[in-house]
Formats: sequence, structure tokens, C-alpha cells
Amino acid sequence: MIEERLAELGITLPEPPNAVGSYMPAVASGRLLFISGQLPLRDGAIIAKGPVGEACTAQQARDAARQCVLNVLAIARRHAGSLDAISRFVQVQGFVNTPPGDASLCVPTLNAASDLLVEIFGERGRHSRAAVCAAALPLEAALELVVLLELETD
Repeated sequence: MIEERLAELGITLPEPPNAVGSYMPAVASGRLLFISGQLPLRDGAIIAKGPVGEACTAQQARDAARQCVLNVLAIARRHAGSLDAISRFVQVQGFVNTPPGDASLCVPTLNAASDLLVEIFGERGRHSRAAVCAAALPLEAALELVVLLELETD
């Protein structure tokens, strides 16, 4: 059903991005699936570099947050076999590269990611969240998302 919802929204998931370091893109523990930090990668390239408001616009950062979510979903689908196996999103940790002393774009940037999860999954997409401003992120990315979700039991 989630695949149908994606089609209704005109969303096509990308190929799951490969890890850019010595880690696993996802690790399961019981019913929990921990998705490693996802950067705004599209076709192997960062689509928004930070700091937000300087190196990229606020809108570009919001678009990048949505791309991070699509990457998370692609990894989750590869791991679980289907997005319908997701019973709920538990937590999103967002790190936004912002200019020193300016936290004003952190929450609006991450709201784009949170809003997309709810748009796709409804109540299952609502989650707890941490919004953190960062001076620098890997590959000069504007943001990074770490996601914890729960899978249905077999």
C-alpha cells in the first residue's frame, strides 16, 4: 500500500545509496531497524552543501531533507523487502549545517523530512525528533538524517 501511496504522490525511490565509509547502511535489532546517517545524495552526488543560508538556500535544504528521506526509504525497503513492513517511525535525528550562531533554519529544514514521512505513512510516519545544528558534516552536506524505525513482526 505504501508503494501505491508513493505512486499517488509521484514519488519514485532511488537506488539505495552505498555507505560512504566503514559502516552498514542499516542494522536490525529485534523489530528495530537503525538507518545510518543519510546525506542528501542523488545519483551519487550531494545535492545541497552547507551551511544552509550561505552555500545553499533554505528551499534547497528542504528539498535535500526530502531526498534524505527517500534514501532512508530505499534502504529500509531493501532491508525489509517492502515498505509495508514498517509499523512506525520511532525517531529522526537531524543534523543541519548552519552558520555559527544561527539556528533559525535547523527546524524548518528538518520539518520537510518529518512532513514527508507523515505525508507518505500517515500516523505511522509521526516520530520523535532531535534537531541539531552542526558546523560541518561529511562531504560538506547541508544535512544528515539518522532514522530509527520499527518493523512488523513476521
